[in-house]
Amino acid sequence: MSITRLELQNYLDGMLRVSEISDYCPNGLQVEGASKIEKIVTGVTASQALVDAAIEAKADALIVHHGYFWKGESQVIAGMKKRRLQALLSNDINLFAYHLPLDVHPEFGNNRQLASLLGIQNISAVSGVKPVGVVMHGNFEEEIEGSALQVKLQKLLGRNVLIEGPVSKPISKLAWCTGGGQGFIEQAVELGVDAFITGEVSEQTVHTAREMGITFFAAGHHATERYGVKSLGEHIGQQFDVPVEFIDIDNPA
Repeated sequence: MSITRLELQNYLDGMLRVSEISDYCPNGLQVEGASKIEKIVTGVTASQALVDAAIEAKADALIVHHGYFWKGESQVIAGMKKRRLQALLSNDINLFAYHLPLDVHPEFGNNRQLASLLGIQNISAVSGVKPVGVVMHGNFEEEIEGSALQVKLQKLLGRNVLIEGPVSKPISKLAWCTGGGQGFIEQAVELGVDAFITGEVSEQTVHTAREMGITFFAAGHHATERYGVKSLGEHIGQQFDVPVEFIDIDNPA
């Protein structure tokens, strides 16, 4: 089976509400390739390694969370950027990228998928934070000690997880933001939750966690954002009966 580029673009843009969400990059089709799509590869970031893997897999389309053309970057097509684009264009591969729209989607979003992985219940978006769904909160059915949650995260995500703040404190209520969401720790504190999970850590984040008594976890930008694009691809494969392959290019960040 196959799908046209326009059909896939319209479906993804509509479902992920691209027109409603302001972002730091263009969401949707970033590089035009073949008009007929018979194989799709999904992955977190459109790195050269993932592009090469998509070529090897004979994909007609690549769907990622982190694409190209970020606000503030050089507009010159040279070096690494040239090589990536040249590989896509010479192999007629479409590149679709969805950043914040994929973070916040209520079913396939990174935040929703991480919650499912951890078994979090009573999930809702934190009000007052835009776009809606970029920070979420919920609770565990049973309390879990901070150090035990660290071990659980490490097993599920397959990487070391930083923990700061009270490590033995029982955790019931928590907030989370996948990827680079450490700047939202103060909003998490205001919610009165026991813990905050994100991907990255900054120097000041550690002091905030210690001084405000909230257990903080930095579980990896890449590791916390694998699951949105993976689940999106699985949905596309079922919806349109097109083969979709998720390829994970490991990244310790």
